[in-house]
Amino acid sequence: MSVECPIAVARQLIRDARRVVVLTGAGISTDSGIPDFRGPEGVWTKNPEAERLSTLDVYLQDPEVRHKAWRNRLESPTWMAQPNPGHVALVALERQGKLDTLVTQNIDGLHQLAGNDPEGIVEIHGTMREVVCMACGTREPAGPTLERVLGGEDDPPCLRCRGILKSGVISFGQSLVAADLARAEKAARRCDVLLAVGTSLAVYPAAGLVPLAADHQASVVIVNAEPTPYDYLAEAVVRDPISRALPAIIEE
Repeated sequence: MSVECPIAVARQLIRDARRVVVLTGAGISTDSGIPDFRGPEGVWTKNPEAERLSTLDVYLQDPEVRHKAWRNRLESPTWMAQPNPGHVALVALERQGKLDTLVTQNIDGLHQLAGNDPEGIVEIHGTMREVVCMACGTREPAGPTLERVLGGEDDPPCLRCRGILKSGVISFGQSLVAADLARAEKAARRCDVLLAVGTSLAVYPAAGLVPLAADHQASVVIVNAEPTPYDYLAEAVVRDPISRALPAIIEE
């Protein structure tokens, strides 16, 4: 790993790459006003009950938990958030023809809002911008359901089958979508560079994409404020704020 001018090293690796896979975590969205989950000001740090509301079995069994979960979604700062320069830099990477796949652990939809092609994005932990029926599997935009909550429905059921509706976010105790994971792993195996941005690389299986890419001879670049378990694999580790670092690494 280079210890000299990590941004310059990262920039050269991206410049020379043909296929870049990007893995993003909560850190890329904090400059957009969306708090992370595990940090000092994180959602779960400040409100331990929030993690319980995200547990599938509890959600399905307790109508009061569903009521609280819907109110939390309704009041989320995500709905007012806008992409920041870090998100915009990844759009530039796509326009250069270098972005193979963008794998995100985030549920906020800001990559799509910034302009990245939805077809090139794997939302490995789902999205809060959709709702899904746990009975019939119907998946729809979240807006109409949130309007029902705003109108007084504490626990809005599926309009097709009256089943329990849930945010499209993957809950604790819920399996990831196998096809999404397979797609992310395939991309990691074939890329020249894996760029991990704003992720602690402590949550699996997403974190496992970094050693997988390294095992297949890809260069690894990590942009994160705090150390990660895979810094030792990286050719460049950048600690600068993401909204400044990514535009410096990814040239227009």
